[in-house]
Amino acid sequence: MKRILLAIVLLGATGAGTLWWLGYTVSLDGTPKLVPPAAQTAQGTAQGTAAARAPGGRGRRGADPDLPVPVLAARAELRDVPIWLDALGTVQAYNQVQVRAVVEGPLLEVLFREGQDVKRGDVLARIDPRPYQASLDSATAKKQQDEANLANARVDSQRYARLAATAFSSAQQADTSRAQVAQLEAQVRGDQAQIDTARTQLSYATITAPFDGRVGIRQLDAGNIVRPGDTTPITVLTQLKPVSVVFTLPQQSLPAVAAAMQGGMPDVQAVPPGGSQRVLDRGQLAVLDNQVDPATGTIKLKATFPNEDLRLWPGGFVNIRLLVETRQGVTTVPTAAVQRGPRGTYVFVINPDMGVRRVQVATSYEDDQLAIVGTGLRPGDQVVIDGAQRLNDTSTVAIAGPDGSAPEAAPKERGAPGTAQRGQRRNAS
Repeated sequence: MKRILLAIVLLGATGAGTLWWLGYTVSLDGTPKLVPPAAQTAQGTAQGTAAARAPGGRGRRGADPDLPVPVLAARAELRDVPIWLDALGTVQAYNQVQVRAVVEGPLLEVLFREGQDVKRGDVLARIDPRPYQASLDSATAKKQQDEANLANARVDSQRYARLAATAFSSAQQADTSRAQVAQLEAQVRGDQAQIDTARTQLSYATITAPFDGRVGIRQLDAGNIVRPGDTTPITVLTQLKPVSVVFTLPQQSLPAVAAAMQGGMPDVQAVPPGGSQRVLDRGQLAVLDNQVDPATGTIKLKATFPNEDLRLWPGGFVNIRLLVETRQGVTTVPTAAVQRGPRGTYVFVINPDMGVRRVQVATSYEDDQLAIVGTGLRPGDQVVIDGAQRLNDTSTVAIAGPDGSAPEAAPKERGAPGTAQRGQRRNAS
């Protein structure tokens, strides 16, 4: 009995597997019909293709080819366009000096704080001045001694001159006294030079700021012996207001820059790297180098910025925009509207009936925002700025709002180009 039940179970399982493998369908008259999986797949493909070809059906991507293509649009405008040249620049201090000792001696005081803003003439550090004060005092005493000798020599010279005039003394003695006066006068002048030298050396013992700026990190502390030949400075003083930016442009830009400089120094903008359009500071071109670098084919330029907000820091990189000219009354479109193909640049212009046509254009200038169109467009023409990759000369479009609102429908009196012909072909088939 157990064997009979086991055989029935095995036969039932085998039948169920066979039905699953073949596939079970229902024919048009309601009777079950067995279809192999391969035939069932082919049948489904044929049904999908027929549905896609049926009027009002959808294609492989689920979009009806007769429906308008949603796009974003903008109008060509007439405006004045500033022409900018872009470059990468390096910020440099307008003035920078390494604060070093000019005379030798112990460093008595360091009178600045690291990162402090200082004015011209502020005392930064002091070196022991006593040896240099002693030299000054010695030179001063030597001059006083020689001045006393000079005064006595002048009296003697006057006396011998009177005696020689009355023949009580020889003319030779009078000449000798006059020569001694001249000698002592020269010696006094030499003493004054020694005093000036000693006073200068003494002034070097007090280190002052040569210009307004900001001191950096302190490199030497009080108590160190400093010498004129030391390689390590006490600190570095940097002028940050104003500040300079050095940048390069290709030599092809040289004529435009030179022409712009004929009317004065062109305006320059500094913007942060990374594509941001935020302006850090506005300045002017200060220097155009006098030669082109033959190794790179570039020309070096320097611009000056007020840097009142200290947004530019020496050593940093910034993007530079140099204004070379402003073109008056030119036709412009958003840069996104300009497409490129085998025959050059073109745009899709939207007709009043919401159809589009491809128009070849010539652009004379492009940046991230707009392009100047020399020919092919008129101010007021509506062009496609997004969705052009799905368009051709027979397409219709629906213009969506900039905020993603529902697109404008195409006028009812005009069907999509080729719609009637496609319907006739479907009916014929």
